[in-house]
Amino acid sequence: MDNGSIVHIDYDLFNAATEKLIETTREETAKEHDLFDENRTYSPMITVVGDGRLIPGFEAHLGDAKSGKDYEFEIEPVEAYGDRDQNKIETISQNVLLRSVRDPNTLAIGAPVEIGGRNGILQFMSAGRARIDYNHPLAGVTLKYNYKIVKVVEDREEKVQTLMKMNTGSEDFEIEFDGDDITLTLPEQMAYDQNWAYTKFSLVTTLRENVGVAKVVFREVHEPRQIEEE
Repeated sequence: MDNGSIVHIDYDLFNAATEKLIETTREETAKEHDLFDENRTYSPMITVVGDGRLIPGFEAHLGDAKSGKDYEFEIEPVEAYGDRDQNKIETISQNVLLRSVRDPNTLAIGAPVEIGGRNGILQFMSAGRARIDYNHPLAGVTLKYNYKIVKVVEDREEKVQTLMKMNTGSEDFEIEFDGDDITLTLPEQMAYDQNWAYTKFSLVTTLRENVGVAKVVFREVHEPRQIEEE
């Protein structure tokens, strides 16, 4: 699969040593392994091949993958989330921990915590001390993936809509091409997105690299408010 290809991927992710399911995009797999979440919509993952969103081992495998073919392979920690680092396991004052969480009643061994902007797992808490593991939860784990590329996005307008949704979470953009130039009319709610001013600059690069556009125009339309009659 060429770098820059926009693809939809169905996958199951397992701990290779225990065969325990970690994540899946397939509803039937989640039900089979008693991990079904009724509040979640199960659908293929969308990614751009080679853009670095995925772990290195998966990115490398995608480079040789073909659409519609089932694959099963393992990824060693060095090409996934790295080996466990004992230097990332720290002991802190229990008072520091309690001041860092919104609701101390939610604290439990094995629960995620955020301390000073760093995410970790609470391993131990006693006698005024707490031990936090800042390693990634999958550090040191050999992963097994079962996956299939179920769709390659070919249509130019669909590519733009897909990239906009991936980067903004919205898919209500109006798209107009004029040769290689493109005008994107923004959904009204984007005007209230505090990150939009920064996001649009990276989007210009993304659209040029993956769709081959030239000039990019972002257009805002603010309709007048209608006053309802009593």
